[in-house]
Amino acid sequence: MNILTARKVRKTYGKRFTAVEVLKGIDLEVSKGEFVGIMGPSGSGKTTLLNVLCSIDHVTEGIVEINGQILQEMKERQLAAFRRDALGFIFQDYNLLDTLTVKENILLPLAIKKIPHKAAEQRFQALVKILRIEDIIAKYPNEISGGQKQRTSAARALITNPSIVFADEPTGALDSKSAAALLKNMEQINREHHVTIMMVTHDAVAASFCSRVLFLKDGALYTELYKGDKTRQEFFQQILSTQSVLGGDGYDD
Repeated sequence: MNILTARKVRKTYGKRFTAVEVLKGIDLEVSKGEFVGIMGPSGSGKTTLLNVLCSIDHVTEGIVEINGQILQEMKERQLAAFRRDALGFIFQDYNLLDTLTVKENILLPLAIKKIPHKAAEQRFQALVKILRIEDIIAKYPNEISGGQKQRTSAARALITNPSIVFADEPTGALDSKSAAALLKNMEQINREHHVTIMMVTHDAVAASFCSRVLFLKDGALYTELYKGDKTRQEFFQQILSTQSVLGGDGYDD
């Protein structure tokens, strides 16, 4: 079952003589429970694609459908409610509130939705155990490491039981150990709880945790790789080979 469908998606910035077409008619489908990576050289349109798929930005042409809802048919207030109720977001810069504890940051989306305390606490306890942050829940963001901040951000994104989680370079600001820990957590949540994840990354190691990787080039879908029965190391090597064909030096954005 497809949880996300995009048809003939185009995105253009500017008008007339200054117009730049960043996305050039992209079609894609994402099934429930997939862990999909989006890769491509600098300027290929991968972050723009993620932004229009999750309704942070608007398409110029085409449609994006999530859970049977066509985003282009929603008004701004409906879109805001849809993002709150159905989507989860993990960004490179964490977006945590410094005046709230880790626990308060994680529970904030449920407080906004007025979820009963008992149900909220059950979700919270389950997530902090998976993400291994039980020992920092009373601390504030300025008292924890970058890896702990990103796992807190992941818990906040997941606690609403979203239909799909969008992650934009979630390991970009982390050291290799913290990045590996977060990716293993995301892979576990995807595998055991069937949470659908779409992740933009420039890192072949991060992409090797995905079940499928889409490659963009010049605003169009260039190719895609499926992990299938491959080991993570085998998939990593396949991703590296595709990067080299596209131009590996361009993956530093």
